Amino acid sequence: MVDHRLSEEHEALRESVQTFARKEVAPVIGEYYEREEFPYPLVRTMGEMGLFGLPVPEEHGGMGGDYFALCLALEELARVDSSVAITLEAGVSLGVMPIYRFGNDEQRSTWLPKLARGEVLGAFGLTEPGGGSDAGATRTTAVLDGDEWVINGSKAFITNSGTDLTGLVTVTAVTGEKPGGGKEISTIIVPSGTPGFTVAKKYSKVGWNASDTHELSFDDCRVPAANLLGERGRGYAQFLATLTEGRVAIAALGVGLAQGCVDECVRYLDEREAFGRKIGEYQAMQFKLADMELRAHTARLAYYDAASRMLRGEPYKKQAAIAKLASSNAAMDNARDATQIFGGYGFMNETPVGRFYRDAKILEIGEGTSEVQRMLIARELGLPA
Repeated sequence: MVDHRLSEEHEALRESVQTFARKEVAPVIGEYYEREEFPYPLVRTMGEMGLFGLPVPEEHGGMGGDYFALCLALEELARVDSSVAITLEAGVSLGVMPIYRFGNDEQRSTWLPKLARGEVLGAFGLTEPGGGSDAGATRTTAVLDGDEWVINGSKAFITNSGTDLTGLVTVTAVTGEKPGGGKEISTIIVPSGTPGFTVAKKYSKVGWNASDTHELSFDDCRVPAANLLGERGRGYAQFLATLTEGRVAIAALGVGLAQGCVDECVRYLDEREAFGRKIGEYQAMQFKLADMELRAHTARLAYYDAASRMLRGEPYKKQAAIAKLASSNAAMDNARDATQIFGGYGFMNETPVGRFYRDAKILEIGEGTSEVQRMLIARELGLPA
């Protein structure tokens, strides 16, 4: 029979992250969010807790856990704040995992211990200003000149790319032409501070205001040929695998936001009075809250399923897309309903619900839009591409 109970190790981790989120993140994150400031003390604490190394083997400086452990941590963080959660999600799924999955021994020994301890952050340079969902339309180029790659181009909306902790960006670039035609796309490690690598001013965003997001540009940026990550020409396949894995993590984050809306509304419905009664006594409010819990619960089951298939080594592309789609829908719907329950207070940035409402929308866009998820599900069902 299917058993969704957590192991003792997973439950202990979940409780530890929950305590951190409620006692250390919740009291201060609103101020960081309002100032649009990266929360360095919180990120450093997450590094000390080993959260950035959860799915990394101990021999590489990690905690020796699994990817599901990361998902549980993300859910608990996002129940309180999504900026902190996305910093961890991108730092691991987009920063650590490409090095771990595709790096050689030297690249792993150089980067993984520092990344796993949270001493440095890694970023993933995929999206381009003119590309969006069409990741195969990469225009950034990397030309081999002797024993160096010369990179030219730009990337957009890159998380964790401009902090004081950022140590590298893994960049996708066109490195040639395939024998049968078409672009040969490879991935290359570009350390922060490399001449020709420029980080633009941070974006002014609708949500995730305490996270770090920038546009990047490369102007005759030279890195050693040894910085090629994985096999030349396999960059497209590598980032597809990275995104599939990352969708499970983003789904967990979305579930956390959806559940956080429930948490806040349970408290508010018990405190707020209208027309001489607590508003939680009105059936309309009870039904709305019940629907919110339904969405969070079913979305959680979806990402649990995708994560379990991943860990068993089974195909999970469809399940990851389902989890990403279900969780982003749940987050958006719950944020809207929570804001309605809170009324005018829900429209204030000082309340968690106000932040949840602003943070939810990007979940329908980042790491594959909802439309892309529907395309992937349809293709996995056998419909034509």
